[in-house]
Amino acid sequence: MLNHYVRDELEYRNDLTYEVLTDRVHPWSYREFEGQHITVADQLATAMRTNPHMRVHVACGYHDGATPYFAAEHTFAHLRIPAELRDNIEFAYFEAGHMMYVHEPSRLVQSAQLAAFVTPAG
Repeated sequence: MLNHYVRDELEYRNDLTYEVLTDRVHPWSYREFEGQHITVADQLATAMRTNPHMRVHVACGYHDGATPYFAAEHTFAHLRIPAELRDNIEFAYFEAGHMMYVHEPSRLVQSAQLAAFVTPAG
């Protein structure tokens, strides 16, 4: 479906096939993480301390069963960063689930918020 959309509707011509989870996509294995809780909070905290200008936008769906918004709030509340860097984090909440773009009102609001987030103030 993506190949059709990209080629026919967007008119992007490329002979490469888009593949997600196939034997040809390597390496793609969860073996090293099986049965473990995975977090990148420490790496994010390190990145934010290294670059104090780094900003983070956290999009939360109220009906997200994969990454519940309260878990994100909890993780960021315990992020090991100086207090002055907390203002570099912004949260946005949507009526959608995990994929805001399938809920049209959420998609439109998120699109505007992301555009404002990546546009320099001034």
